[in-house]
Amino acid sequence: MKDAYLTLALPSTGEFRDRGSKFLAYAWPIRSEAEVPHYLDLLKKEHPKARHYCYAYRLGLDKNSFRANDDGEPSGTAGKPILGQIDSFSLTNVFIVVVRYFGGTLLGTSGLINAYRQGAQDALKKSMIVEKIVEDAFRLSFPYVIMPDVMNAVKKLEINVVSQVFEEAAQLVIAIRKSEVERTLVLLKAHIAKVSVEEATLMEAISGLDIVELQVP
Repeated sequence: MKDAYLTLALPSTGEFRDRGSKFLAYAWPIRSEAEVPHYLDLLKKEHPKARHYCYAYRLGLDKNSFRANDDGEPSGTAGKPILGQIDSFSLTNVFIVVVRYFGGTLLGTSGLINAYRQGAQDALKKSMIVEKIVEDAFRLSFPYVIMPDVMNAVKKLEINVVSQVFEEAAQLVIAIRKSEVERTLVLLKAHIAKVSVEEATLMEAISGLDIVELQVP
């Protein structure tokens, strides 16, 4: 199961110039298409006199959600080369806009393709690329009588604890790498119930312990 991807840690910028035209590239890590209009609006306010705001994005672990927009440039000369650079760096959940100030000289099809590609590439070369792990989150609810067993199991299995609440009953929110969820939950049950892995595999529940999967935004 694929559960890791490369993306940007932080926004970055780049620049390319050709025969008077200036191409300013802006790259952001994003989580959904809904963020695209926000960043476009910011750039249009920052660069009101620019001629074009060409962009591309790719989203998702499977990288199947994408778009390339030429914003008035000849078809295929802007958005596609920008998207090509996102793919060249093997990235996803990334949005890049290249803002063009026209310099008075037509660059031709090949010149435009090169300019938008170079601008996007410069922004990505200057960026910090990180690997993100996709995790599933679970809430563990349990009485205090089994708390030592739960905490010892979580510690021994090196499970990431996101948050913890100790009120009338105890609660932990844990995060487990997606590809390791099934195996980790069986091991967790085995440690808490003090049974073999084989026995834990057959157990639907442990008395007093409630495990609920949470929706991660």
